[in-house]
Amino acid sequence: MEPLPVELLQRIGVVIALLFSLGVVFFLDRPSTLGARLRRRFVLGVPWGTLVTVVFVLAVYLFLQGGYEHWYSPVTIPFRAWSYFYPLGIASAAFSHGGAGHLVGNLVGTLTLAPLAEYAWGHFPRERGSHSFGSLRTNPYVRAFLVFPVAVVVVGLLTSVFAIGPIIGFSGVVFAFAGVALVNYPLGTVVALAGGSALRLVYNTLQTPVLTASGRPGYITPWWADIAIQGHALGLLIGVLVGLAVVRSRSRGDRPSARRLWLGTVLFAVEQSLWAVYWFRGGETFVLYRAAGVILVAALALVVVFAVVARDDPLFTWELAGDSEAQSASDSRTKSRDSVVVRNWQVAAVVLLLSTAAIAGPAVPANLFTAESGELPGDELTVRDYEVTYAEDVENGLVAVVDVEAFGETTAVNTSGVIVRSEQRGIWTTTVTKGRLAFDGQVAVRLGGVGWRETVYAQRDGWNVLGNGTAYRVALGDNESGRVVYTSDPVTAAPTLAERNVTVVPTENRYLLRVDRGNESLSTQIPAKNESVTLDGLTFTRNGSRVSVSYDGTRLQLLAKETYE
Repeated sequence: MEPLPVELLQRIGVVIALLFSLGVVFFLDRPSTLGARLRRRFVLGVPWGTLVTVVFVLAVYLFLQGGYEHWYSPVTIPFRAWSYFYPLGIASAAFSHGGAGHLVGNLVGTLTLAPLAEYAWGHFPRERGSHSFGSLRTNPYVRAFLVFPVAVVVVGLLTSVFAIGPIIGFSGVVFAFAGVALVNYPLGTVVALAGGSALRLVYNTLQTPVLTASGRPGYITPWWADIAIQGHALGLLIGVLVGLAVVRSRSRGDRPSARRLWLGTVLFAVEQSLWAVYWFRGGETFVLYRAAGVILVAALALVVVFAVVARDDPLFTWELAGDSEAQSASDSRTKSRDSVVVRNWQVAAVVLLLSTAAIAGPAVPANLFTAESGELPGDELTVRDYEVTYAEDVENGLVAVVDVEAFGETTAVNTSGVIVRSEQRGIWTTTVTKGRLAFDGQVAVRLGGVGWRETVYAQRDGWNVLGNGTAYRVALGDNESGRVVYTSDPVTAAPTLAERNVTVVPTENRYLLRVDRGNESLSTQIPAKNESVTLDGLTFTRNGSRVSVSYDGTRLQLLAKETYE
């Protein structure tokens, strides 16, 4: 009998250690009131709405995006919220994900934060004397298996409709869970975040018990530029408003203190990088407004605290003009009908509502666009309703209808890289940036729709020219071969050899060496490996991935094949 693999033994050891540790804790803590408390708020003590939500989001990834057969490489392009003219993207974006890590992160967030939100709302009514089965509204099974999941779907659709696209992912809803939990159990929410980190650690440990790594070059963008800050803030504020309705329905003694709520809100906002307010300047440049972000976090915490804990005392009374002069001033009922009482907490609630509208509002004009018709820049590859090409320094085809300029920034930006367009779906996007392709050399672009997928590979090759950059080509096709759709400008080497300039000229079929002297030019193909060619007295010799030039006893390394990570 062969011994078990070491990695399997390590996984088993992790599971046993955790289960044993939890078992001892529960044994020492008995009799525990946790089960009884959960049963008072949940059917059978289980957050069924959370579990139904997790199953739904997982099913979208597995069956709609193709994650069942391609766990690490789902189809994402058709399931983003591109614009209001593409209903499938709007409907699916909040429940789809960019990859397995993205999915697991949001599911962990759901499993740690959604039960707190579901507990605050509850499957059973809180009012004394109320009957759980008196109506569909109070039926615990309807609340657990229908109302909560439907509310999740509604919030998800709101985050898609009012997020500045093209967003993808459940994180907006996870932040809504956090908003509900935060105003009800502020420090419990912070603890839940730590619990989520622990769950992710266990998941990663079971996947890779031992990790060996070393330093290597990498192509990265600023980490804060990968955060959908507007969608996260929108989800959080929606959750805070929902949570506010829940917490204000309870007695004042059941609400969190101002200090706990302020501390929980600030810690959550900092931990989740809600201060990372940034702008895309074009190309691959981003601007982070850190100071403004910290000020916004402090303001958010103050408004949330005021809305939750402020007293119900009237702030002011707005007297309305009566319709009849015959009304008696002593008639209290008439007086109540002719005045509006504005309370302290309602002012903060209105500020939260207006803040939510301010965050959501810009999405409306920004999402009222579609892909421009006409010719794409450069040659293109067609896959069903998709067109794929490569271009550099072209205007992004998915920008707001109305160009906005503020603080020296603008929504009209240029882009370079692999471009995917579908006029039918209203999609125009740079799926792979110029810098990313230059770093990787080959990148897969997964196209598709409901029930189908096809992969196009973007491949780059090039020659680094001494002292003056790189001449390169980009091809599109399958994993084995492709058709060249873009060639860079010719690149001339910095040194001048015997009054001659040497230029590398990329063409669709090959690279040429051009020697210029005065008004005369001669060209030839770059020699094959271990071969030489002479042009206008200059001898070019290729040794593997390098080309050297010699003249009158002088030898110089001129070209090197571009390498990729």
